[in-house]
Amino acid sequence: MDDGTRLAADLCLPHGDGPFPAVLIRTPYDRRRHRPELLSWAAAGFAALAQDVRGRYGSCGRWHPYRNEAEDGVATVRWIREQHWSTGQVVAYGSSYGAHCALASVLEAPAADRPDAVIAAVPAVGAAETAREPTGPERLLARAGWWAAHGDRGVSDENVLEQALASDPHLLEHLPVTDLPHRLRRVMPSWPLLWKAQPDGHTWARAATAGPPLLAVGGSRDPFRDATVDLWRHWGGPARLLLGPWGHALTASPGPEAHPGHQLNLGRLYVRWARAALTGGLGKGRTGVTALGGSAWWASVDDSRRPTLYPFGTLLRPVVGPDFEADPERPFRSDDLSVPRAGRADRCLLISPPLPRPLDLLGSAEVRMVALADTPSADWVVRVVALDPRGSADHLATGVVRRTDRPNTAARISVPLGFLSRRLPAGTRLRLEIGGHHFPAHARNPHSGEDPVTATRLLRSRRSVTFEGSALALPAAPAPHRFARVHPVQELCR
Repeated sequence: MDDGTRLAADLCLPHGDGPFPAVLIRTPYDRRRHRPELLSWAAAGFAALAQDVRGRYGSCGRWHPYRNEAEDGVATVRWIREQHWSTGQVVAYGSSYGAHCALASVLEAPAADRPDAVIAAVPAVGAAETAREPTGPERLLARAGWWAAHGDRGVSDENVLEQALASDPHLLEHLPVTDLPHRLRRVMPSWPLLWKAQPDGHTWARAATAGPPLLAVGGSRDPFRDATVDLWRHWGGPARLLLGPWGHALTASPGPEAHPGHQLNLGRLYVRWARAALTGGLGKGRTGVTALGGSAWWASVDDSRRPTLYPFGTLLRPVVGPDFEADPERPFRSDDLSVPRAGRADRCLLISPPLPRPLDLLGSAEVRMVALADTPSADWVVRVVALDPRGSADHLATGVVRRTDRPNTAARISVPLGFLSRRLPAGTRLRLEIGGHHFPAHARNPHSGEDPVTATRLLRSRRSVTFEGSALALPAAPAPHRFARVHPVQELCR
């Protein structure tokens, strides 16, 4: 690297004398795991390099998550271009944190040192973007699991948090949140620093000026789904988006709504896209393809569709509420789709009548509501669950926002629910829940105005939702024969 630190890398070259275009994978998860991928890229005619990031596995230096990836990525791209086997063309490719590495080598680099194309799968865009929702609340469970397994360590220990929770199921309830390393008996100096990182729009501003072609790949059940879509929306160069009915492991973690027709060979797609990107075969602008979960179809991404409104009190019938209490000591749980049948109401709950016909959802959803809290700070959580005709529950969407409205004063609140791509069969009912927490996925708001990661005192918050003027806004697509069905590979590579 530029400061003399040596980073370990595996290089796999195609047969022949070359020179070859190159694919660069930078990872904190052990470069040796990528050897099958390197062989596949080489068989397709690409020089393929997998590198351990600074301070991880075979690489020297100190590991500071998210800190050195731009500089080290630029130095590695420059090194590749100096090699006799290189044409000078480089595709930066990665998944999750590896996608962050690929993006950093573009967004933070001088134009002359940037890769020529980027493939970012389920991208962990940056420290601040992964630590919090864009609307404020802290992503506690996911960040605790990642930092315990990978943060401030030279190698990973994947099951740390799982084992700790088995010993103490209430581990994440202990306060303050910043004391988690002590409870895990681990040294994690970067853990409290993570929560000081604040999204400032810098990433999206940089993305708007990015010139290399981008392929952004995500899953409708992935926690970084909306970051993937936002990256595609903001990208300045040619951009392609692929969303499937998958989790964070993409085709290896299909959701129950996945169809056999959604099982793509992503490796072949990446190769074909990279060739088109490097040879100028991609058209300008943004195009996107999404699987319609619950059907066999793929459709073009369309954000221009006007939403269909489901007003509270009419198309959504109240079952519990409009008044409830948000108690941090017994919070609305993110890991349980059941609804309490006794005790004080901890949520407002509404339900729709059965759908008279299939409903296709393609686009961004939100809840627009009028509500109040009696505390100076309040998180508002909205969860939408699909109930099939037998009553089985399937999570459809969740949104959470943090508000600091005047206590006991009604406010208009918009809760984004993210991008949906689902077909709901006839007979499905929609259950909408409004609560004050979403634990353990998100840290509990103490309601006092204190920082949730350093607070040690929790207060109850009384809430009320006004049905008049409140509605669920869903991106209902027209009848199936009226929207274009596409072939994902052909659409993305043209």
